[in-house]
Amino acid sequence: MNIMLFHSVYGLRPAVHQAAGRLRAAGHEVQVPDLYDGKTAESVEDAMKIKDEIGKDELLRRAVAASAPYSESGLVYAGFSLGAALAQNVALADDKARGLLLLHGTSDIADDASADDLPVQLHVADPDAFEPEDWQNAWYLRMRRAGADVEVFRYRGAGHLYTDPDLPDYDAEAADATWKTALGFLETL
Repeated sequence: MNIMLFHSVYGLRPAVHQAAGRLRAAGHEVQVPDLYDGKTAESVEDAMKIKDEIGKDELLRRAVAASAPYSESGLVYAGFSLGAALAQNVALADDKARGLLLLHGTSDIADDASADDLPVQLHVADPDAFEPEDWQNAWYLRMRRAGADVEVFRYRGAGHLYTDPDLPDYDAEAADATWKTALGFLETL
């Protein structure tokens, strides 16, 4: 499977490369674009500044440009938090998308979005200040209405970016469970 993996708001940090390595070890081809042109952040405040300097529209343009050379073969789009939101937007616009793996984040869904039988798996902390339960419930219903085949996995007590071992949110047990489930999902595609 060819996977396009987008980094979080912190930028292309070691945890993203580790995740890509894990996916490659399972036999997948993984593209990991740097949407921040080499910038990374150590705090969420610095991360938000970088994101805001670049802007949401430009980040989406960069995500589309990074995906374009590979999309003909049918990509699985994946991402962490901000990267998950970007992955969702690009996947819903790509009629050749094979799947969508969302870690720690989602995005708005247009009323006319179509995701005919697109396999989608979402992994989120429970609770998550960035992905409140009412938002997740509305997101789930809108994705189903768009035609996606959606699974949601919530990890009680984990922090928002719980799969990143270099952040305070890290939760080894939740991260291990997420990767085990995600790898199983990818094997079905």
